[in-house]
Amino acid sequence: MPIQALCAALPPYARDIARNLSILAEETVLSDQAKWGCFVASAHTVAEPLTLRAIDATAEAAGLSEKAFEAARTASAVMAMNNTYFRALHLMSAAEYRALPSRLRMNRLSDPGAPAVDYELWSLAASAINGCGACLDSHEAELRARGVTPLQAQAALRIAAVVNAVGRVMAAESAANPQKWGV
Repeated sequence: MPIQALCAALPPYARDIARNLSILAEETVLSDQAKWGCFVASAHTVAEPLTLRAIDATAEAAGLSEKAFEAARTASAVMAMNNTYFRALHLMSAAEYRALPSRLRMNRLSDPGAPAVDYELWSLAASAINGCGACLDSHEAELRARGVTPLQAQAALRIAAVVNAVGRVMAAESAANPQKWGV
């Protein structure tokens, strides 16, 4: 199910979500690789099966390379770990935890398999979905340092927000009527 079919499958109450998804699929403020990587990282972060399959199929049809797919999935996976850890540190009032090394393996960050700007955009999108303010600030600062405009960073955030909404709607619809959705 490509994105347009996913848009059509969304129920009437999610019409705005479907329209936003369609608009973002045509977004030109990011390169195609950056845009589709944001979609893939967001879909893998949300992890709702119908949304994930539709976005992966559309990104593949749009020409996202296997190396970029892997890097976007890596951003989602690493942010699942980092966002949980650093969000917890941010929320805890005991400052001594922030002074400790995380001791979490993140070797893939030294060579994520995609340009640093793209990987940072994908990490920003995943961090937005996972709700980690510390990671959002860190990735946004890195993007600014690399010359990314606020409009480009916002595009990644908009993709994350809409993919998250699509995933939630599809999860609710699948839960309410599993026979219809084949899950």
